[in-house]
Amino acid sequence: MGVIIQETEIRSMKKILLRYFPFLYKARIQQLIWKRRLALLRSPTPYARDRRSEPYGFVCKRHKSILRRVLAHSNPILQENKIKNLAIALPHIDGIVIRPGETFSFWQLVGKPTKAKGYIDGLMLSNGEVRTGTGGGLCQLANMLFWLALHTPLVIKERHHHSFDIFPDDRRVVPFGTGTSIFYNYVDLQFYNRTNVSFQFHLWLTDEFLEGTISCSEELNAFYKVEERNHRYYQNQNKWYRGNEIWRLEINRHDNTLVQEALIMTNHAEVRYEKFNEAESG
Repeated sequence: MGVIIQETEIRSMKKILLRYFPFLYKARIQQLIWKRRLALLRSPTPYARDRRSEPYGFVCKRHKSILRRVLAHSNPILQENKIKNLAIALPHIDGIVIRPGETFSFWQLVGKPTKAKGYIDGLMLSNGEVRTGTGGGLCQLANMLFWLALHTPLVIKERHHHSFDIFPDDRRVVPFGTGTSIFYNYVDLQFYNRTNVSFQFHLWLTDEFLEGTISCSEELNAFYKVEERNHRYYQNQNKWYRGNEIWRLEINRHDNTLVQEALIMTNHAEVRYEKFNEAESG
């Protein structure tokens, strides 16, 4: 619990500093952006950039996520704006192939979301707060990619979790904590392909859902499951938190025996939606 208290105190200090010195926040962002750019220039990492229109024949995972979620005190227009932003970003990732030895990078493919590219204001989670910003809502795309990748042997090279939970479990079909935070360009989502086969993402929008698949060039000897363990709610300093563990299980395709399991992440997040707090206080 000491770690949670320390993180809470740090976030509170940041909020106070930014309230009185907002220019520090902008300066820090620019510093981090340029630091990542310089690191990329020096990096020998081969990034995935090739595409193919036809999907590979062996599907590892299919998934769909609802586009319009219940979120208290949020303008519904922002969710519609999110859908427009997703429509702009999808073509940059749809069909991308991750060959052996390559790394997938969300921002290397999508690029900076700007108004000049057609992006509009949407919901964003930044610095521990819910706000609006250009390109808001792209985290749903990152969440989809992360969930699909968890069902493959791709190595999670970079992933950042949200420090708070804003969505109640309204039609949630994946475990809490399997989302990911992104912020151009230094808060990225990256996967590394250490296998001898290629993987490919396919993504599309329907009226209600963001849908996607990840497929591979050859059938794998195993399939992968994601399992939530040790889920709990707990209270600290009059605030509610939620925690769990996310495990990836590799299962032999031929006899369904467990090959190995690995702890992918441990989540701790402050619960922000009112339904939960009202239920607990009542």
